[in-house]
Amino acid sequence: MTTRSNAHGGRRVGAGRKKGTVIKEPTAVMRIPQSQKPIIADFLATYRLNQSTDKQTNHLADQPTVFERPVVAPAKRSWPLFSSKVAAGFPSPADEHVEKRLDPNEFLIDDEEATFFVTIQGYSMIDSGLLPGDKAVVDRSKTATIGDIVLAVVDGEFTIKLLAKTKQGGPRLLPSNQSGEYQPIEIKDGMQFEIWGVVTGSFRRFK
Repeated sequence: MTTRSNAHGGRRVGAGRKKGTVIKEPTAVMRIPQSQKPIIADFLATYRLNQSTDKQTNHLADQPTVFERPVVAPAKRSWPLFSSKVAAGFPSPADEHVEKRLDPNEFLIDDEEATFFVTIQGYSMIDSGLLPGDKAVVDRSKTATIGDIVLAVVDGEFTIKLLAKTKQGGPRLLPSNQSGEYQPIEIKDGMQFEIWGVVTGSFRRFK
């Protein structure tokens, strides 16, 4: 008797879910907007590199650790923007002092799909007005130029610094703190370096 195999049924060699993953921890399936796929892919690539980085050789400080996305298509809301200037106190609520109405989303965000927020850690950028706990607005659609504040990845670690260049024309990251506690980061051959986005603004709460 000749036994024939079913070409369309049964378990095939190599079929099914592959064991193991490049992310060294349990994973879960989730749906994300198609437009956000490149941002998530970049973040995971950096995360995998960070997993293999020896923490004892970490030469960066103040790396932001909280990444947040703005709400997609936020509701349009605006508040009065007063034209009168006051040293302290609250301007007159009289209608003639209202210059226009301001939507904070439109003021802070130029490209909604390319923008995200990171929480500032440490004091290396205080002279640029970035304090611990502040939310920095990062726009990935903008091209960084010398003098911009950027979110960069150096050897698998995120850092927010001023973009500068060496005498040889190579990239250099500078702190914005006159205390001398924080040193410039020199980007040398063999280092992994990428500018993730340009910091276009920030916001904070006092209470």
